[in-house]
Amino acid sequence: MINNISGQALLQNLKDAGCSPGQVQRFLSLETEGNTKEQLKLLAEHRKHLLERVHREEKRIDCLDYLVYQIKKNNVKR
Repeated sequence: MINNISGQALLQNLKDAGCSPGQVQRFLSLETEGNTKEQLKLLAEHRKHLLERVHREEKRIDCLDYLVYQIKKNNVKR
């Protein structure tokens, strides 16, 4: 296993990171093959996907914050 990480800890980490069962299986297959390069590629792709989701949600939060700001600003004038 990777740097003395137990199999159970590795599985839990992949699940906690939001990896799908297919991604976990692919990662473990690559581990068996000793293909670290492809493992890193798989993790980088998943990270990119998660970061894109974070940015989408941040934009939504910004929209809500703007709406709250506008409402409060208008209520102060009343």
